[in-house]
Amino acid sequence: MQKQYNVAVVGATGAVGQQMLKTLSERNFPIDQLKLLSSKRSAGTKIKYKGIEYTVEEATPDSFEGIHIALFSAGGSVSKKLAPEAVKRGAVVVDNTSAYRMDPNVPLVVPEVNEQDIAKHQGIIANPNCSTIQMVVALEPIRQNLGLKKVVVSTYQAVSGAGLEAIEEMHDQTKAILNGDEVKAEILPCSGDKKHYQIAFNAIPQIDLFQENGYTFEEMKMINETKKIMHMADLEVAATCVRLPIETGHSESVYIETEKGGTSVAEVKELLAASAGITVQDDPENQIYPMASTSVGKNDVFVGRLRRDLDRDNGYHMWIVSDNLLKGAAWNSVQIAESLIKLNILG
Repeated sequence: MQKQYNVAVVGATGAVGQQMLKTLSERNFPIDQLKLLSSKRSAGTKIKYKGIEYTVEEATPDSFEGIHIALFSAGGSVSKKLAPEAVKRGAVVVDNTSAYRMDPNVPLVVPEVNEQDIAKHQGIIANPNCSTIQMVVALEPIRQNLGLKKVVVSTYQAVSGAGLEAIEEMHDQTKAILNGDEVKAEILPCSGDKKHYQIAFNAIPQIDLFQENGYTFEEMKMINETKKIMHMADLEVAATCVRLPIETGHSESVYIETEKGGTSVAEVKELLAASAGITVQDDPENQIYPMASTSVGKNDVFVGRLRRDLDRDNGYHMWIVSDNLLKGAAWNSVQIAESLIKLNILG
């Protein structure tokens, strides 16, 4: 009989928390006891999991007594406060916030790329940024076979990456514009910044706060996380992150330069198609390519529009799309939890 585990989901009422529960159920994750945790404000909410109704509890240090795996997605401040408490009580934390991603003592893991790093955990494993995850999944087979020198990415990110309130604001703004009413903006591009702009019928070239170097925090996440996950401190990475009025599904235009030149586009497609977690959708003649709308609800990373650069025989352009709430968050977290069991390194 398969061993069962006590699992806690922190942030169970949020967009990612809900997807985590759905993913755990679909994967038939071996759960003995399930504990759903949230802020004091959301405590008391009723949520069904596999037909059983659970009452969401307020997350406190003692909530993690007897828990084997704790999946966190309730914001960085909650993770900073409670993840160490969960570890003290014997749980392994899979954290979906930015709180520990660049901590040198915390592995930052995408199972298709660096599953072996899970073994280095000291109680906490970080789940990378959603836009980073889908990109490194698509680039890893190329890196392994052709080497990788340079990455330039522009993202077209969905509003769900900013939470349920941002989705509601987009819906409200869209209705207001169509009805000729006043448009109110209170959340995007970043709730903590001075100004807010409408996202409906717009493109906002800011995700998170600007840093001193002119890049946003989201862009720096992509740059630094890619280097850490791939163990390539000298890899050249540049990012521009843009929010679009799409509910779910991040898209990325990516240009790369490989160490080895002269590989045909057909060969690169074959490398990608043979790799776990990737679906190639690339048939320009029949207008087949990945789109945000067709990625929703699917765990894979979708790659298309693959073409060689016109000036460099080691340069390639591609279009990468994924459901940011699944592979970008919930599915990657559950994959890490599955890897912990598979590799027998829980605890």
